[in-house]
Amino acid sequence: MTEQLPPTPRFWLGGKRAAEQDRFFREALEPLGWQQGDAEHWEAAWITGMPEPAQFRRVSSRRKLNHFPGNAALTVKSRLHESLSGLRRRLVDGYGEDHPLTSRLDFFPHAYVMPHDYHALQQAALDNPRQRWILKPTNASKGKGVRVLRDVAEAPLAPDWLVQEYLDNPHTIRGHKYVLRLYVLISSLAPLRVYLYRQGFAKLASEPWDPDDADNPFSQLTNPDINALNTSAEVPVEFIDLDRYRAWLGEQGHDAAALFARIEDLVTLTAIAGVDAMRSRTAAVGADPRGCYELLGLDCMVDDTLKPWILECNLSPSLGICAAPENGGRIEEQVKGSLVRDMIALVDLANTDDTDSEAAEASDPLAETQAELARAGGFQRLLPAADPLRYLACFSLPTPQDLALADALAGQRVPRPRLVRRRVSELYDDDRLALYAPDSGRLYRPNDTAALIWLLATEGLEPEAIAEALAAAASPEPGVALEPEALRREVWSTLGEWCRAGLLCQGEVEPLTAADPPQAQRSALPQAEPPRRLQLEHEGRHWALEVADAAALCRLQAWFDSRLAALDAEAASRLPRLAVLKAAAGYALVAEGTLIASRLSLADIAPALVDQLLRQAAAPGQLVIDAGLLVTPGGRTALCAAADAPAREALSTLAASLGGGLSRGVRLVPQEGGARLEPLGLPWSGAVAPLAAAVSERLSDTPVVSFSDKLAETDAPVPLARFDALAALLPGCRAALGEPPSAEAVQALDRWLQGRPCHSVGAAITATQLITWLDTPEGETARHDAPADSVSAGA
Repeated sequence: MTEQLPPTPRFWLGGKRAAEQDRFFREALEPLGWQQGDAEHWEAAWITGMPEPAQFRRVSSRRKLNHFPGNAALTVKSRLHESLSGLRRRLVDGYGEDHPLTSRLDFFPHAYVMPHDYHALQQAALDNPRQRWILKPTNASKGKGVRVLRDVAEAPLAPDWLVQEYLDNPHTIRGHKYVLRLYVLISSLAPLRVYLYRQGFAKLASEPWDPDDADNPFSQLTNPDINALNTSAEVPVEFIDLDRYRAWLGEQGHDAAALFARIEDLVTLTAIAGVDAMRSRTAAVGADPRGCYELLGLDCMVDDTLKPWILECNLSPSLGICAAPENGGRIEEQVKGSLVRDMIALVDLANTDDTDSEAAEASDPLAETQAELARAGGFQRLLPAADPLRYLACFSLPTPQDLALADALAGQRVPRPRLVRRRVSELYDDDRLALYAPDSGRLYRPNDTAALIWLLATEGLEPEAIAEALAAAASPEPGVALEPEALRREVWSTLGEWCRAGLLCQGEVEPLTAADPPQAQRSALPQAEPPRRLQLEHEGRHWALEVADAAALCRLQAWFDSRLAALDAEAASRLPRLAVLKAAAGYALVAEGTLIASRLSLADIAPALVDQLLRQAAAPGQLVIDAGLLVTPGGRTALCAAADAPAREALSTLAASLGGGLSRGVRLVPQEGGARLEPLGLPWSGAVAPLAAAVSERLSDTPVVSFSDKLAETDAPVPLARFDALAALLPGCRAALGEPPSAEAVQALDRWLQGRPCHSVGAAITATQLITWLDTPEGETARHDAPADSVSAGA
C-alpha cells in the first residue's frame, strides 16, 4: 500500500500591497515547503488591508489569517481615541476619577472627530489658547494629510478627519524629534494574549525640531515617506533600533527600563480597549478566533519628561526597508525579517495537527499559553501579565477563559468581577423590567431570566453565583435536568452584552441611579448656552446680531471690534436680524430668517458676515467690488484682486509685512465723466489698520494688482491687459439686492480701468518690491502713462 503524503501547504498573499510587504513572509515559509496559493486555496493568508468577510468564515485552528474582524477599533485613528476614551470613562464610572487604575489612562492626547466634535473642539481651543493642534485623516497611512493647524478654526467640516492635541514638548535625539515604532501581536482574543516585540525603531525627523516652524513637515513629522522627500537633508530617513535606543538612553542618564515599563502598560491597556469590538465583530462574521491573529504597528512619542504617548496604531505595518543601509537600513532589514519569522513561529502557522474543535476547547489554557510563550522568540508577553490581577479590572468583563488562565497562573482562584450600574434607568411594569440607556437612546426589554440576571448582578453577585442562583430558582418539570453549563454561558453572555453596551461595568462604588450620574459624566454633558445679542454697525447702518457660542463670539470680536456693541432685547426688536447659529456640521449664517450660508467652519464665520455686509453695501446703480484695498505706510494705495485662498493668504502676509493697512471692499460710484472709488473699510482676515481720511482722496489713481499663482517665481509686477483686469475683478462684484451687476455697472467699471495701471504679481512678491514699484518714479510713470489696452480685437 502506497503511503499517502500530506498535501503541500499553501499561502495566499492578498490585498493592496507592494512586494516588500510579502518578502519576509515568503522567506519564512518557502524553506518549510510552502507554496503560493490563491484566494481559494490557502492554509495561511497574509493580507495587507482587510479581507472580505467571507474569508474570515474560512479560518480555523489550521487555516490562519493575519487579521481579526473589528480591528478598526484600534487601527482607525478616530476609533482608537474612542476606544481609549471609552476605557477611561468606564474606569472612572467603576472606580472613580482618582483611582490608580484610572490614572494610568493618561497616555493619549485628546482628539476630536469631524464634524461631530467641531464645536467641542472650538470650545477646547478657546479654553486653552496656548494648545496647538494637529490634523489627521482618520484612516490614512504614510503621513498623508497630516499637518499642524495654524488656526484650529480651519479644521475641516468634512467627515474622516481628526484633530488631536499637539504634543509640543518632544524628547529629541541630536535635536531631532522622533517616534518609536513598536510591533504588537495579538495572538488570541479569549483569553486575550498580547505580545510586544523587543526590537523596533526610533524614526527621526530629517530636520531639527523647531516649535515655531509649524509648516515644516520635515521638522514636525517623523514619517519616513514624508522625510524621504527632503532633498536638502543629508540623512532624510534615519532609523535607530530599540536596542541602540535603550543603550543611548542609559548613556544620557535616563532610566530606559522605567520608560519601557510605561510603554508596556500603554500597549496592554490599548489592546484591552479594543478587545470588545474585536470579540463582537469576530462573532458577528462567524469567524473562528483561533484562526486569526493581528500584527500592529504602534507609534509612540516620548516627551521631554520621558513620558510615552500613543499617537496611532497601524494596520498591516510596513515591512519595506525605509532607511539607507548606513542610516539604519541594515538593522531595519534584520529586525523586520526576525519579526516575521518569530511571529510565524509564535502563532504556530505551520501546525498541521488534526486536533478537533472540542478537544481544543477542552485543552489546558495554561499549557497552551506556555507553549505559545516557548515559541515567542523576540516577543515579550504582556497579557496574561506576570501578575494576573494587574489588568483583569480593566476589561469591561473578563471572559471565563481570561479568568481560567488567571487562576492557573496565580495557582489559586482569583477574585471574580463585581458589576455596578452605569448610566441607565430601570423601568418597572408590575413584574416586568425594562432598561433605558440615555446615552444611546436604546430601550432593553430583558426576558424573565435576563431580568433576574440583572437584579442579581446589580446586587453585587459574581457571575458564577448568579448562575447558581438561577439554577436554584428554576423549577424544571419532573424528569427534566437543568444544564448548569448552559446557564453559566447564558449568564456570561448576557452580562458581557450589557457591559459592552455600557449598562454595567466592573467597579467598587455604590450603584448609580439615573438621576445621579458620575461627576465626570455630569461635567461632560453638553451645556446649552444662551445666544449672545450684539449690535453690528457698518456705514451708519445697524443690525441685531445673535451669536450662538463663545468661540464664534471671540472670532467676530477679533474681526469687527468697535463695530460690535451690547444690545438689549427691546432695541434688538427694531433692527434687522442676523444670526450665527450652531449646526450639526459647523455654523450657519441667517439673515431675517433666510439661510445665507451653511457648513461654515469657525474660520469662515467672519468672512461670511463680511460677504453679507458687502451685499448690503451696494445702492441701486452702484457696484461693490470685493477686493483688498492695500495702503502703504507712505499713503500709496492698490486695489488687490485675490480670488482664491492662497492668493488671499499671500495678500494678508504682504499687508502684515508692509506695516500699512488692508481693508476689504470698495464701492464704485458713477459720476459725471467717469466713476470714483469709496472704501468700505471692512475687515480682511481680522486685521485692519484704520484708513486715514485722506485715503479716499488718493483713490483716483489707484492701480489694480491681481495675485496669480502662475507668477510664483516672478518678483516684479507684470503688466495686465485691461480686459484681464476686468475679468479678475468681476467675480467679486456685487450689485444691489443681490442681483448680478448690470451692463451699465460693468461698463462703468471698464471705463474706470481705462488708462489705469494694472499688473499681476506672484505670491512670492515681497513688501519691499511692491513698495518700490508703487513709490518709485517708474511707478509714477506707469500710473500716468500706462497704455490703454493691449488685448487684440480677436481675443
